[in-house]
Amino acid sequence: MAVARHAGLRVELEEGVLRVTFDRQERMNALDLESMNALGDLLTGRAEDPSVRVVVIAGAGAAFSTGADLATAADGPGADPRAVMASANRVIRAILTLPVPVIARVNGAAAGIGASIAFAADLAFAAPSAYFLLAFVNVGLMPDGGSSLLVPAAIGRARATEMALLGRKLGAADAAAAGLIARVLAEDELASHVDAVAARLARGPRRAIELTKRSLTAATLARIDEAIERETEGQVELLAAPDFREGVAAMLGGRAPEFGS
Repeated sequence: MAVARHAGLRVELEEGVLRVTFDRQERMNALDLESMNALGDLLTGRAEDPSVRVVVIAGAGAAFSTGADLATAADGPGADPRAVMASANRVIRAILTLPVPVIARVNGAAAGIGASIAFAADLAFAAPSAYFLLAFVNVGLMPDGGSSLLVPAAIGRARATEMALLGRKLGAADAAAAGLIARVLAEDELASHVDAVAARLARGPRRAIELTKRSLTAATLARIDEAIERETEGQVELLAAPDFREGVAAMLGGRAPEFGS
């Protein structure tokens, strides 16, 4: 089994299962623009290969992904906001529209766009250590990656609003009970369970699985494109605003932010 590494991603293909592992452990698997672009390229390119029948996304070490790498924003937003949003949106749309199922194997933190990636997956399995956090509000931003629809579609408006407006952390057990993820597995059982599910899907009827996924997505997320467009317009505005710069500076400085708007 060949292992490729690129832009903080570890990529393996074996027996129809494409495994993509976030591997920036020194940054708790936070994704910078290069990593996000590489992930988008992978999901819109190699994952469309007929030899790929399942995609598994995981995080190396102690976290799934803590979201966007805000350390690069210490001196301001850095990249063009529309480029940042286009890159993230491309990943989410790819996960939702791939003809093969996508499984998220979540341990530790899944925050920001990291949480959105897990929510967009067709199946998400988590260790007891996992938690999900829409941390955007803490740095003067709004949910993106389709999470403004993905979360309330799964757990309802009230709990989604609590997560989004208060930045409430949702533990793995609560996420499973609310229907946001499929199941919680013991730490020493998670990897083997995901491997077994992936192997089963890889042996399954490819076209039937594709049409089933498409039907379920259409029935539950018919307005995902509208949600992504709203998020994009709002986030582009917020990424250029003073509150975002203050939020990032406060986070990196270990202090409470002082928002002005």
